Amino acid sequence: MMSALIAPELVALDADLGPDKHDVIRALAQRVADSGRATDLDALVADALAREEVSATGLPGGLAIPHCRTSGVDEPVVAFARLSPPVDFGGKDGPADLAFLIGAPAGGDATHLTILTKLARALARPEFGQTLRETDSAEQAAQTILEAVGDVPAPAQSATPEPAPAPAEKRTLVAVTACPTGIAHTYMAAEALEAAAARAGVEIAVETQGSAGATPLPAETIARADAAIFAVDVGVRDRSRFAGKPLVSSGVKRPIDDADAMIAEALAAAADPSAARVESGRGDSSESAGTASESWGGRTRRILMTGVSYMIPFVAAGGLLIALSFLLGGYDITDVYGAVMVDNTLTNLPDVQALGLDHALFDSGLAVYLGALFFVIGKTAFMLFIPALAGYIAYAIADRPGIAPGFIMGALAANLFGVVNADGVAAPATGFLGAIAGGVLAGVIAHWVSGWRVPSWARGLMPVLVIPLVTSILAGLVMIIVLGKPINWLMQQLTDGLAALDGTSAVALGAVLGLMMAFDMGGPLNKVAYSFAATGVGAASLAADSPELRIMAAVMLAGMVPPIALALATVVRPQLFTPAEHENGKAGWLLGASFITEGAIPFAAGDPMRVIPAIMVGSAVTGGLSQLFDVGVRAPHGGIFVLFAVTNVLGYLIALAAGVLVGAGMVIALKSVGRAPVPAAATS
Repeated sequence: MMSALIAPELVALDADLGPDKHDVIRALAQRVADSGRATDLDALVADALAREEVSATGLPGGLAIPHCRTSGVDEPVVAFARLSPPVDFGGKDGPADLAFLIGAPAGGDATHLTILTKLARALARPEFGQTLRETDSAEQAAQTILEAVGDVPAPAQSATPEPAPAPAEKRTLVAVTACPTGIAHTYMAAEALEAAAARAGVEIAVETQGSAGATPLPAETIARADAAIFAVDVGVRDRSRFAGKPLVSSGVKRPIDDADAMIAEALAAAADPSAARVESGRGDSSESAGTASESWGGRTRRILMTGVSYMIPFVAAGGLLIALSFLLGGYDITDVYGAVMVDNTLTNLPDVQALGLDHALFDSGLAVYLGALFFVIGKTAFMLFIPALAGYIAYAIADRPGIAPGFIMGALAANLFGVVNADGVAAPATGFLGAIAGGVLAGVIAHWVSGWRVPSWARGLMPVLVIPLVTSILAGLVMIIVLGKPINWLMQQLTDGLAALDGTSAVALGAVLGLMMAFDMGGPLNKVAYSFAATGVGAASLAADSPELRIMAAVMLAGMVPPIALALATVVRPQLFTPAEHENGKAGWLLGASFITEGAIPFAAGDPMRVIPAIMVGSAVTGGLSQLFDVGVRAPHGGIFVLFAVTNVLGYLIALAAGVLVGAGMVIALKSVGRAPVPAAATS
């Protein structure tokens, strides 16, 4: 007769089983042996550790499920420990305080995977984990696990073992994840898909197209995949590699919230002949980055976010270099940078007094020389960010054929050529609004031209000559003749409106920008607010009290608040947060200080109805106070590490502290209402 899957003697509560996962696995295996359930303790330990080396078994929410097939047991067995202190099992959100060791006979079927799937589904229910964290009884813990897993059939035994049937071929999926910044959502979505695929018994290979670049999936991996998942807020690079694969697509945040459903949808699409598929390329270009199943709203959002994601590095690098140039050479460096760069060298440093630079660092000629060079490099980067915005919007629509004409439209929007008339009046510069319009125009035309049917001898000329030439002519004429003056007028109205902001209207704008920064923590609204602020910093000659610099300060400060506020809340009221959230809180201090709003995402994903309103209030307070105190900042990124580029540092720090305190207080208040605290065992 088969023994119960788990018994009280296989349960350890609030146990210190060692500092790492190897110690925990050995200790749990020893419990199996002590209960008489292991025929070979060494084999059980070795097989469990070998499985752990293949991929970590830590799951979100402070869970770990090490498991294996092994000759060390004759029937399935589960050992459980509530760990104090928690131990790292490789979960991306922190160490585990609940650990389950699952052993299944080597000669049986995939019994341990059946147990694993049922256990994982049970762990997705908050009440299951809460019961295991609260109980003081090993008997109750064992019974809770038995009820969750249910009856697991024993492997069939026979006097003469029959040859095992060939296992059914495992279904496989491929996925791409990408977000505008490529810092947080990209990797969190990949982790969620991998965990969901493991629960479903499906193989998945994920390509993360993040800020550090991407390692493309091997062609053979894509070829044998049954379906593809695109969880992206930007265009998929070289999506034509996946042509013909059944496709499930969404924004990058969906798998973080509902990865199991996406895996199920992908498997259903693989079995559906009429499912949406990744489009085939035509000629030397791939089809539009959109798909038949994608809504117009989703397509528009993805196209704009692609442009923004490629624009941000130009803005960040250029802005920080210009801020450093002011630190070294003073704000007057804008009057002399050309002369210094052309006339001076490291062996012939500029004369600070002769140049009239009263604010140079230490009155140093070397500081002035480096400041001038930094200004030139930074200003060059800023000159390119509007062309980059237009170029990659066009890329998101037409793929590679759209890049060149898109950059040309962006250069026209910035008047990069410096076109002026005899009186010195410049041609209309349409700024980021013109870049968006020009990028869309170039992308649509390039996509249309790339679909022309041409003789085979002309196909090689299409991407390098015909598409960029025709697109640049048509889009360029429309930009100059039709759109240039109207968009320039709109930009002038926007500039005049910002200059007129003062008092209540400026504070209200700061509060609205704060709400946008905190609402989706790196999503579209956050990026709209950031792009609006960053484009204003490009005019490096602006006075310290310019409204553009005050808007940049409000946006940066508001974006810093959510991670820091949540980190503070985990310290003030630790019993309201899980072990994983405590680990995220430790990281939140640095992420927030660095102006990486995405550090708040793990908290919001677990409790959005309480966390998001709280951090929105905190960020709104900070944005409004920043405007009230006339705080300005010339660097578009860097957070607390660019104080040298801040005007009114005291106001900067007060606005940040006020928003953090309000946000933390709101989180604590909302989490304290109608919700039981996380037990002490879970927060140890």
